[in-house]
Amino acid sequence: MHTRKRILYIVTFVFLSSHAWSQQQATAHQTGNPIIAGWYADPEAVVFGKTTWIYPTYSAPYKQQVFLDAFSSTNLKNWQIHHRIIDTAAVKWAKKAMWAPAIIKKGKLYYLFFSANDVHPGEIGGIGIGVSDKPEGPFKDYLGKPLIGEVQNGAQPIDQFVFQDKNGQYYMIYGGWQHCNIVRLKPDLTGLLPFPDGSIYKEITPKDYVEGPFLFIRNNKYYFMWSEGGWTGPNYRVAYAISDSPFGPFERIGTVLQQDTAVATSAGHHSVIHLPGKDEWYMVYHRRPLGETDANHRVVCIDKVEFDEKGLIKPVKITFEGVEKVR
Repeated sequence: MHTRKRILYIVTFVFLSSHAWSQQQATAHQTGNPIIAGWYADPEAVVFGKTTWIYPTYSAPYKQQVFLDAFSSTNLKNWQIHHRIIDTAAVKWAKKAMWAPAIIKKGKLYYLFFSANDVHPGEIGGIGIGVSDKPEGPFKDYLGKPLIGEVQNGAQPIDQFVFQDKNGQYYMIYGGWQHCNIVRLKPDLTGLLPFPDGSIYKEITPKDYVEGPFLFIRNNKYYFMWSEGGWTGPNYRVAYAISDSPFGPFERIGTVLQQDTAVATSAGHHSVIHLPGKDEWYMVYHRRPLGETDANHRVVCIDKVEFDEKGLIKPVKITFEGVEKVR
């Protein structure tokens, strides 16, 4: 066996053994963590009909990170992989580092937003859109160019999250390099709409923001969440704020997700799913298994989100067991 193949075999065996061990900590009625096998990160979890989907980053060096996979489940425990739903062959301007996808369904089509090329000023890259008539793709390039390809208000165009407000308007929040913007999307998603004051980009950066924004509405309140610290380090974590508006102001309330040195390290860059018809919420996030030193060795996990009587989010406990599987 060639040395390179032998190393790959050993790494794969060790990972799968670790994955199986974690799964064994769960009962037959629990999901176990991690919930999907493989090195993945930055998960976007969403419910379409009766199926939960996860769209993660393939966690690898940038030159290998040139495609996206998806996973689907009807019970949160058993997941089907959908390989290469989009790749750099379908997006001619993307050369490397496709990551941090976000997805919405609008009409009969699915729109997959992604970051590409780790763009810096003067370079081609940024936030693009793929489109398909199925959630598993394949997705083709919708615009033929980035939707946002320039740094605005200091925010690198990455880590986008798209949501529909109560009035039907679609917004996108995004940004790296410790800055976060919100923009209005055109109804056909081909570009950006100005705000009433004529501006295109509004900065909504909260204290200690680094990357990975996420927004959801509960009881008419806007819960804004983001990742802090360094993604390779022990201080990676998720914090949150609450406002009456998607534009803030967002005053940091506290940390809701962080590492547990008895379970895993570097927990962060998450999404939240809400079970339809119930006040049940779950955080889907990535973390690094104990003992892993490779920055890209990250896994996708799920744990429960709970609120107190004031509507504040209780700290999320990261577990090996995960959550109860659902119908």
